[in-house]
Amino acid sequence: MKSLNQTIYIMENNKKQNIIIIVAMILIAAATRFMPHPPNFTALGAMGLFGGAYFSKKYLAFIVPFAALWMSDLVLNNIFYAQYYDHFVWFTTGSIWIYMAFAAIVLLGMGLLKKVNLQTVVGTSILASTIFFILTNFGVWASGTMYPMNLAGLGACFAAGIPFFPNTLMGDLLFSGLLFGSYEFFMKRQFAKAVS
Repeated sequence: MKSLNQTIYIMENNKKQNIIIIVAMILIAAATRFMPHPPNFTALGAMGLFGGAYFSKKYLAFIVPFAALWMSDLVLNNIFYAQYYDHFVWFTTGSIWIYMAFAAIVLLGMGLLKKVNLQTVVGTSILASTIFFILTNFGVWASGTMYPMNLAGLGACFAAGIPFFPNTLMGDLLFSGLLFGSYEFFMKRQFAKAVS
């Protein structure tokens, strides 16, 4: 059995390792966007919640998940969907709304996931999916290119997005479960080693 001081020392030394693990998990989650999947069934919301919940330095909670999202967007838009563009794409026209939704999801993770348990992860995953649905569909309507700029057009835009919402929700729930569950399991094992 280690002394309290030895345990604290070991846990402090593990902080850098923990940051590397959190970054790696977010990058792996972003890479799942390259695998075949149903529309909107991605780890996007889970990445934002996870980064918001676990980075103690809050600037990292934004920088790392946003960098992972942006880098995966670059690959998707310029390799997988290159046939739809006649130039290199840094951002798409709808990126602002996706990134605004993502920022809101990171803030959600920072605010509501101070205590990680099944209830809070499920609840924030549902909220993340809802925020993403509302902001991105509003953004499609606000672009003025697909729907009339009136309430009927807004309603039609949201109605058209409803079939994609279950995939967003299931993706957020699944990937949040995987990210949070894996990390919590790792942390418990790390703590058990530190105190034994």
